[in-house]
Formats: sequence, structure tokens, C-alpha cells
Amino acid sequence: MTPLLLPNKPFLLLLLTGLLGSVMAQTPRDFSLNDAIHFATQQNINVKNTQLDALSAEARIREVKGLALPQVNVGASATYNAIIQKFIFPAGGFGAPVDSTATGGASSGDDVTAIPFGVKYQGSVAANVNQLIFDASYKIGLRAAATYRELAQKNITASKITVAEQVAKAYYGVLVSEERLKLLDINISRVDTLLRETRAMNTQGFVEKIDIDRLEVQLNNLKTDRQNVKNLVDLSYNLLKFQMGLPINAPIQLTDRIEAYSQQDLERAAVLDSAFDYGQRIEFSTLQTQITLADLDYQSIGKQYYPRLTAAATYGHNNGRNNFMDFWTTQWFNSAAITLNLNVPIFDGFQKRYAAQQRKIAIDKARQTGELLKNSIDLQIRQATVTLTNNLQTLQSQKRNMDLAQEIVRVTRIKYKEGVGSNIEVLNAETSFREAQTNYFSALLDYMITKVDLDKALGKLYTGQ
Repeated sequence: MTPLLLPNKPFLLLLLTGLLGSVMAQTPRDFSLNDAIHFATQQNINVKNTQLDALSAEARIREVKGLALPQVNVGASATYNAIIQKFIFPAGGFGAPVDSTATGGASSGDDVTAIPFGVKYQGSVAANVNQLIFDASYKIGLRAAATYRELAQKNITASKITVAEQVAKAYYGVLVSEERLKLLDINISRVDTLLRETRAMNTQGFVEKIDIDRLEVQLNNLKTDRQNVKNLVDLSYNLLKFQMGLPINAPIQLTDRIEAYSQQDLERAAVLDSAFDYGQRIEFSTLQTQITLADLDYQSIGKQYYPRLTAAATYGHNNGRNNFMDFWTTQWFNSAAITLNLNVPIFDGFQKRYAAQQRKIAIDKARQTGELLKNSIDLQIRQATVTLTNNLQTLQSQKRNMDLAQEIVRVTRIKYKEGVGSNIEVLNAETSFREAQTNYFSALLDYMITKVDLDKALGKLYTGQ
């Protein structure tokens, strides 16, 4: 008999590891609403982009600070003078002999002397250091750098608030759709049971065939509605994963339940917070930071009227020879210089004056925008409060309607079984109950989305970092 060949141990280990990884990859990851928001604020691409912008801002800040550090440069040059330039002097100037060829045959009165000025090979090596000593506008730049960093961080927070809003609304959409799916399953089960009972009664001759047909139509409609809602649930999950920054194919499971939200929210209506601070809104806080930056920019114009003092130091070597080998083997000559540069602005054609006027106008516009933003925030809060209150009343009304419709279904079914009711009454009651359920879940989703809008208007939607 041929012996059974078993894979070697390393192969088995690799196979088991792969299978375990595949199983773990398919295991749904649990997310509460807070978990989903926290995950999204870490993984959403828009948030990551604002974080990259903050890193870029930090690099810009260090670039500005680098202006106060010594600026060091080292340079070298080598030149081969193929034809050495000649300097022309009057004939016999500086005791030089008369060069009659330089005149091209001109008269002696026009005789000149042409003397080569230079050597064939020249080279130099030098180091240069520049240092800023005093610049009044630079200190303003340092203050602006810290404010710029603050603005970058607020932009990150603003993107996280936007992501939190999108995730919360998508999360609630999934919960409501799943609850609708559950109730449709219950409705299908109830109508299916009624259909079986009606068929049994038809066999015994108590009901007509048309009663069975009506129930089958009702059941088919319910199954179609269920498939539509199932597709909506899948789409809602995909939207949630997209907002969270998860791959669309990643399996997730929501741990929150709609009952917890509805019971808690039904107990109270939204109340306007009289102690509202506009600084809680990231848009207003960001605008104040932008006004601070604009004010520093305005101040920097005035500082440009101050003198600017810099220092420079240079040290180098140079050499020049007619013979290439001597150029490298002979002594090089060193040189050094220290320079102080003082620049005192006197008159610039009123450029700084008009530049300051532009900055001042920009600040005034930003402050007026701040007042407009306050009014806009007040309006948003009141609109969200009124809408939430109305949606709460609608939700409570639809909840009562759904409970009444469910009771009507129960009573009509009992009457139908006892022979004192008609099949039409049962079908009408089922249809009304289904409409009441649809209206209730629509009102519930509207309420939850409006609650998110109010939290955002009050600056309470996302407070994490």
C-alpha cells in the first residue's frame, strides 16, 4: 500500500497562519457610535489631509525662524582665460614701452599701450556668513508663526467635526434601516401565518379563493419592500464605511441600538442653551485666529519703518598663474572681511502706507464677517431647535399612530378568525400598519439627523482632539 504523504511542518504552519488570517479578516469589527466617530477622525482622508497641512504649516514656521539663524555659504570657482583681456593706456603710460601695433598704423599722436591684465588660470574658494542682528518685523513674524500653528490645529478640528457629523448621520441611517428590516420580517411572518390559516379555512369551505389571492398579493408586496430595504441597509453600511475611511468590503457590526436613542430622546425636547459661547463653534474660533493673523500682518507693515541691521563675514583664498601646474602647487593667498549693513528706510513712495491701509481694511472686513457669523450661528441654533421640537412632536405622534395601527391589526385578525370580520378589513389594517411603520421610521430618522444638526450648531458635536 502506498504510504500517505503529509506536508512538512513549515508548510502546515504557513497554511494554518493563512487560514487564521483569512478568518480574522472576515470577522466583523464592532463599532458603537462613539467608536465609529473616533475611528473616522483618525482614518478619514479629509482629516489626514488637514493633518498634512498642519505639518506643512509647521515646516513653514521653522522656515521663518530660520531667517534669524546664520546663513552660511561656501563657493569655489576656476577660470581658464584663453585670451587674456588687455587694458589700453596712453603710449608710454606707467613707464610701459610704446606698442606701435596697438594703434593699427595710426599716427604717433594716437599711440597707445595695450597691457595684458590677468593670468591664464585663476581660482578662488570662499566662505560667507550672514547674520540678522535687528529686524523689528521679524519679532512680529515669530508671533504670527505661533498663531499660524494654532490656525492649522483648528483646521484639523473643523475637519473632524465635519467627519463626525457625516458619520453620525450615516450611523443613524443604518440603525433606522435595520429596524425597518426587522419589522418587515415580523410583518412577513404574520401575513404568512395568516395566509396558511386562510388556506386551511378555504379547504374547509369557510373562505373564498379570492381571500387567499389578496393575502398573496400582500405578502409579495411585503417581500418586495423587504428586498428594497435590505438593499438600502447595504447601501447605508457602505456609506458609513466610506465616511469612516474603511474599505467598502470590510465587515463591521454596529453595537448601538435604536431603542436606546429613541427612549432617551423621547423624554426631553431640545432646549436652547442660554449660556452659549460663540467660541464653541470652530468656525467662529477659526475666524478670530484669522483676525489675529491679519492684525499681526498689519503691525508688520509698521515695523518695516524701523532700521534693519545685518552682519556679514567672508573668508577665502585665491590664486592665479600662467602655468597650469603652478596654479595647484604654488601658494594661495587668503583674504577676510567683516561687514555691517544698516538699512534705514526714508521714503518708499508711500508704498508701506497704502499697504497698511489694505491690511486695515482686511481686518475690518474680517470683524464684520465675525458679526455676520454670530447672527448666522444664532439663526442656525434657533432653526435647529424649532425643527427638533417639531420633529419630536411628529415622532411621538407617529409612534402613537403605529401603536394604534398595530392594535387595529390584532383586533381585525381576531374578528376575521371568529367569522365576524372580512378579509378586506384585515388587508386594510395591514396596509395602514405598514404605512404607520414607514412614517414612524421616517420621523425617527428626521429627528436624529436634526439632533446632530443642533449639536453641531451648539458646538457640541465633537469635542475630542
